[in-house]
Amino acid sequence: MNLNAKYKDSVFSFLFSDPDLLRELYGALEDISLPPDVPIIINTLEGVLFMDLINDISFEIGGKLVVLIEHQSSINPNMPLRLLMYIARVYEKMMKDKKQYSSKRILIPRPEFFVLYNGTAPYPDEEKMWLSEAFENPETLGLSQKAEFALDLEVRVININEGHNSAIARRCKKLAEYSAFIAKVRYFEREKCNKEAGMKEAIKYCRENDILKEFLEENATEVINMLLAEWNLEDAKEVWREEAREEGREEGLEEGLEKGREEIAQNMLRKGFSFEQIAELSGLDIERVRELSNRI
Repeated sequence: MNLNAKYKDSVFSFLFSDPDLLRELYGALEDISLPPDVPIIINTLEGVLFMDLINDISFEIGGKLVVLIEHQSSINPNMPLRLLMYIARVYEKMMKDKKQYSSKRILIPRPEFFVLYNGTAPYPDEEKMWLSEAFENPETLGLSQKAEFALDLEVRVININEGHNSAIARRCKKLAEYSAFIAKVRYFEREKCNKEAGMKEAIKYCRENDILKEFLEENATEVINMLLAEWNLEDAKEVWREEAREEGREEGLEEGLEKGREEIAQNMLRKGFSFEQIAELSGLDIERVRELSNRI
């Protein structure tokens, strides 16, 4: 497997960038058995969901389903919105050579959305999120609230940490081994009090105990680099949030918090982050981020 020079794979996306594993993973999530001859076509979009780290996999199953699986170590209420924007890009890519204004209906694969959670904060085995939970209430404008939504999107958020969803783990051996590996990484990091040393010890342990053995033997160096990138990103996100909170505390007013958000956003703009990434991390709306970019 070759690493993309521009975008960094997460360990999850690197491990599961194989059609046979994706067939097994989807079957485990849905508790079904897919025939081995059903074609799997990977159509992951690079750099769409978050920064330069690829933590998602998009793939078609037999031309009938398009499945988007995002891997996350933190839960974000905006995941349905992000996945909506992602699937629109996927369909746009699929329909590039189609005649969208033809008088004949164009059939598109049915979408399904999963977020596989492996963070350290407690979370149930499975929850669902809906895009409609984020919709503004039109009744504030004197308009009636319709019983049904013209647009919605359902996301299944599944906890893949070791000890959760044992039935899914039994059906997908590689997913179970991945969860066990991450658990060992966290254990040895605490024991060694050093990230890289803990990762190396976890890789050694897992190779000796037949946990992702072949994968780790072939890609040990790449796995360490990817884990460091993932862990450093999580640390950076928390620092940015804390800086914004600190700005608010120093001012003692809501406008102080807003000022802190704007300063963080401007710093991120200088470092080349996209408007979408900055809006997600700072809590500012995207139009405000665009306005701030004109000051840089």
